[in-house]
Amino acid sequence: MDYKTNVMRMLDQKKIPYKSYSYADTDAISGTEVAEVLGQNPAQVFKTLVTVSKANQYYVFVIPVEKELDLKRSAASVGEKSVRMLPAKELLSLTGYVHGGCSPIGMKKVFRTVVDETASNFDTIIFSAGKIGYQVELTLEDLNKILPHKTSALTE
Repeated sequence: MDYKTNVMRMLDQKKIPYKSYSYADTDAISGTEVAEVLGQNPAQVFKTLVTVSKANQYYVFVIPVEKELDLKRSAASVGEKSVRMLPAKELLSLTGYVHGGCSPIGMKKVFRTVVDETASNFDTIIFSAGKIGYQVELTLEDLNKILPHKTSALTE
């Protein structure tokens, strides 16, 4: 693939190996549609969700595309009583990403990030490369080199 997103450039700069995928020429919208178009296991394809606490602390959760975020488990994983989803209209100004193209790597600020524990069932995980139509695949170990994170149970 000739096209590089900022996420790919950041990974290149840190010499972190990754695979990239494009589904830009398809009609795929949902994460499960993206997994299907790419011929990937939806349990291995992850989406990036941004939440906010009552104290206006922001948290990033990375979960399988076929799952829903459990807000209670997510809040507990970061030591909060509760968190709520960030309204979509606030996503771009906070992270620099649009809905559907949000990557845990390369946000305007680094937010505390938690990856669903099911990620450790795979050698690599696939997630947004920071632009709709593009995905990257890398190991959790390599993800940790560019974005420190922890893993926890985030879905039911």
